[in-house]
Amino acid sequence: MRRYHIAKVYRRDNPARGRFREFYQCDFDIAGQYELMVPDFEILKIATELLDKLNIGSYEVKLNHRRLLDGMLEICGVPAEKFRTICSSIDKLDKLPWEDVKKEVQDKGLSEEAADKIGTLVVKRGKPLELLEELMRDDSPFRGNAASEQALSEMKQLFSYMEVGKCLDRYVFDLSLARGLDYYTGVIFEAVFTGTVKMGSIAAGGRYDDLVGMFSGLQVPAVGMSLGIERVFAIMEEQSSQVAVRKTQTDVLVLGIGKSLWNVVIAIANELWELEIGTEFKCVAPGKIKKNLSDASDKDCIPWVVLVGQDELDQGVVKLRNMSEKIEEEISRDGLAAIIQTRIASAACAT
Repeated sequence: MRRYHIAKVYRRDNPARGRFREFYQCDFDIAGQYELMVPDFEILKIATELLDKLNIGSYEVKLNHRRLLDGMLEICGVPAEKFRTICSSIDKLDKLPWEDVKKEVQDKGLSEEAADKIGTLVVKRGKPLELLEELMRDDSPFRGNAASEQALSEMKQLFSYMEVGKCLDRYVFDLSLARGLDYYTGVIFEAVFTGTVKMGSIAAGGRYDDLVGMFSGLQVPAVGMSLGIERVFAIMEEQSSQVAVRKTQTDVLVLGIGKSLWNVVIAIANELWELEIGTEFKCVAPGKIKKNLSDASDKDCIPWVVLVGQDELDQGVVKLRNMSEKIEEEISRDGLAAIIQTRIASAACAT
């Protein structure tokens, strides 16, 4: 089964900025018997495609494996019954320094020696292939541990698919990632927005081979991801409040200087309309030019103004004014429409 779903979900949580008890979420899951790590790759590929197409800015996706995490705790001497509670402390490393996390795990009954061993390993993060090579060396503490060896073998296969699928460079291999303690059984990941808006994770997922069986009694391997739509909207809203928002779809104002230039102004406007460029036009007295330029810039946020004067027309030119940069230049009347079209396209590419 392969399915996606966008719907309202609920969570027992203390409401805060970006955290809701009722919110919309987009899920995508692949369930059933597939070749090893193939559906895991596809989920990870989809995650980066979604985040790229949302165009909300920079983000980082942390990637880990639950069995590697369990193996690490076993290597460090953590009793199996404490795996879950110690993992919940490790998962706070994105918010707290290691010293605070170390104190917390010791308060939970872990020895200082075991805590220090964990501290030397959970700080490891980096480019997936580079860190994988380090963890698979003969002198690596993970060698010889069954859970870790299996996890590293699976990650090696996964990274080869991700490299071919051209999404590996979007991920960071991070041994401190420890999410979904109750149900994830393999690969886990979490996407965090790294722009100016502080929002926490915006997408996450992993492999959950035992979860379906908990409810149905039927063992069904599965892997999936969730995208927090409300959080993405919150980021977009805050971003929009930080930039000037244009109040009109008009790209060009054609401004005739003098009431005798209506035919010329209309002709220029029509040339721009034929190129599907949003254009307004008017003719004003010379004494009204400054006010109209001010309105175009401040009130209407029109990026380009064509100034049409009789003296310039006699020379075969008009003036084109870039309102944001306050740069004015003379442009050939005959080539005006094509030049404006190029400038607008260039400005769109730059943003």
